[in-house]
Amino acid sequence: MFDAVKETEKIITFIRDYYEKNHLKGAVLGISGGKDSGVVAGLMCKALGSENVVGITLPCHSKEADAADAKLVAEKFGFELLNIDLTDTYDTFKAQIGKLGDFTEEETKNSDINIKPRLRMASVYYMAALLSATKGGTYIVPGTSNACELYVGYFTKGGDSVYDIAPIYGLTVEEVIQVGEVIGVPEKVLYRTPDDGISGLSDEDKLGVRYSDIAKVINGEDVSEDAEKKIEELHRKAAHKFHTPVYHK
Repeated sequence: MFDAVKETEKIITFIRDYYEKNHLKGAVLGISGGKDSGVVAGLMCKALGSENVVGITLPCHSKEADAADAKLVAEKFGFELLNIDLTDTYDTFKAQIGKLGDFTEEETKNSDINIKPRLRMASVYYMAALLSATKGGTYIVPGTSNACELYVGYFTKGGDSVYDIAPIYGLTVEEVIQVGEVIGVPEKVLYRTPDDGISGLSDEDKLGVRYSDIAKVINGEDVSEDAEKKIEELHRKAAHKFHTPVYHK
C-alpha cells in the first residue's frame, strides 16, 4: 500500500542527503504548469528551502494558461520564477532548416516536437551554470519524469531526459498526485489533464493508452490484452532511449 506521507519524507531526505554529500547549493528546473514539475518544485523547496530553488518558464509557441499555472506553483512554494521565451529562437532555427530543403509539415512534425524540449534543456542548464557562477554554490537540474512516462519512453532523448537528480522517477502518475496532495500543490495544477504543451493532444491521447494501465503493468497487475500489447510495444520501441550512448568496447 502506497503511503504518500512516508514517501514524501523519503524523497525529501534523499534530496537533502544528495546535496550534502555532493556539496551542492540549489536547483533550477523548468516549470510547465503541469503536475510533475509542480510536485518536483515543491519537493525541492521542502528539501532545500525555496530561496535555493529557481523555476523557469520556457514558452515556445505555448499556451498562456501554462505560464499562469506555473505562477501558481511559484507563489505556493515561494521560489523565484524566471521566463525565457524560446519562440524567436525556435523560429530562427526553423528558418535555417528551411534553407536545407523544401520539407513538408508531416516530414518535420516529429523533429519540430522534439526540438522544443531540447531547446528547453539547453536553457535550463545554461541558467544552472550561470547561477552556480553568481550565487556562490553549485546549482543542478532536477528531472520531472514519472515512472509511467519513463516506462513507455514518453520523453525526448537529449531533451527532458537530461537531468541530474530524479525525485519522482519511481512514482506512477497517481502516486505523483498523492505526493502533490501531501505537499499542497495547487489543485488546478495537480489535477490538470496532462499534455506535452506541444502537440495539442493530451498525453493519453498521444500515447493511445491510459496512465492507470501503464501503472498496472509496472506493478504486475492485470490489464486488457490490447492495453498490455500497446504498452509493451511502446516500452520495447523506447529501449534505445535508456542505453545512450552505446559504446563499442
